[in-house]
Amino acid sequence: MALFDKVIPPGGEGKIILEVNTKGFADNITKAARVYTNDLQNKIIWIGIKAFVKVPIVVSPGLVFFSCFAEDTVEKVVTIRAGHDMPLSLKPVSFPLSDKVEYRIETVEEGRLFRVVFTNKTGVSGWYNGLLKFETNYPEKPVINIRVIGQIQTRNRVLRGKGR
Repeated sequence: MALFDKVIPPGGEGKIILEVNTKGFADNITKAARVYTNDLQNKIIWIGIKAFVKVPIVVSPGLVFFSCFAEDTVEKVVTIRAGHDMPLSLKPVSFPLSDKVEYRIETVEEGRLFRVVFTNKTGVSGWYNGLLKFETNYPEKPVINIRVIGQIQTRNRVLRGKGR
């Protein structure tokens, strides 16, 4: 969102106020805006904002997408990093896709950095969509959700469709 002085006298100064909604962002971000002027030498001017967005917990990526054959084994990794000095604890509370996907939690740095490794179960085909839900000890972020989506095909189905 931008607020600005609509009229500035020749040789005068004006103000431009830029607001950035940082929801969904973490760490370093850069945003830019174009300013259109009636100055013949500088018709368009770019201005920018650089910021560091500190969040209690960084989950990257927040979405796991499996697109493979049912006969293949595929692993996907999500990292979970504490954004505060207080040690982070994770407690898995629900995962409705356990018949399609397995997961394991690896501690990389105790209380600070974790890896969640997802592996599709072989022989399972079709579409699926669900959340792995964790409870945390951070009051600002008591729940973490990681969405898991699968689009799994069988090789026979793909081969039959190609020749016809």
